[in-house]
Amino acid sequence: MLTTDFVTGAPCWLDLGSPNTEGAADFYRDVFGWEFRSAGEEAGGYGFFQVDGKNVAALGPLTEEGASSAWTVYFRTPDADATAKSAEQGGGTVRVAPFDAMEAGRMGCLTDPAGAEFAVWQPAAVQGLEKVTDQGSLCWAELHTGDPTAAKAFYRGLFGWRSEDVKVPGMTYTVLSTAAGEDQQKASFGGVVPLHEPAEKPHWLPYFEVPDVDQVVARTEGNGGSVLMPAADAPDIGRMAWLADPYGAPFAVIKSVTPPVEPAPSAG
Repeated sequence: MLTTDFVTGAPCWLDLGSPNTEGAADFYRDVFGWEFRSAGEEAGGYGFFQVDGKNVAALGPLTEEGASSAWTVYFRTPDADATAKSAEQGGGTVRVAPFDAMEAGRMGCLTDPAGAEFAVWQPAAVQGLEKVTDQGSLCWAELHTGDPTAAKAFYRGLFGWRSEDVKVPGMTYTVLSTAAGEDQQKASFGGVVPLHEPAEKPHWLPYFEVPDVDQVVARTEGNGGSVLMPAADAPDIGRMAWLADPYGAPFAVIKSVTPPVEPAPSAG
């Protein structure tokens, strides 16, 4: 389970790059009830989505030339530079070399060998998100890729992730867990699935816990978003849907069978 006790390899931050930050802030406020707080003039339009005053995600303008609106998942690392070097050695690409994000931490933007974009975070003043797994926050991170076996090997080389293949109707689903934690199931934070359409590009898909998936789907459509996969029940997992905001950024929502609990406080 994802918690705010972020260990190496765990998803620890999430931000949205959008061509219209004001419009995106309005959309997610109406869909999830998130409030947006600017990080200040020096942050170049970057700011934080909050629930009950706690950061659950972030938002900023697109900064990479030719980039499409998308959510970026950040994974915890003790050394962003070393992880970037390992990514290149493993066949990945460094899109943005590691740099200091003021006093908050050090980050780098990477792409895996199949083309899925992600980022790494070496914490300093900011450990990561302040609320996860609870309602209205990140609860799962899922990699959609054309070669799950190669993907597992690449990320295992970066973060030491453990994996377990589970047979589900029509495919094999891989559950990912951090290297730390005696109980592999409790250390799980995400999964790997094969691409569903030939034209689909590899990507990381964030899941947000919600109390009512169908209401969120309706609010998404009512505020200019779209439905990529209609709401459906997954036995013993929950009810989920894949959506996209008005600017094309995909995300998913789920009402888990096991109700979310308040995450453990961060060790930092």
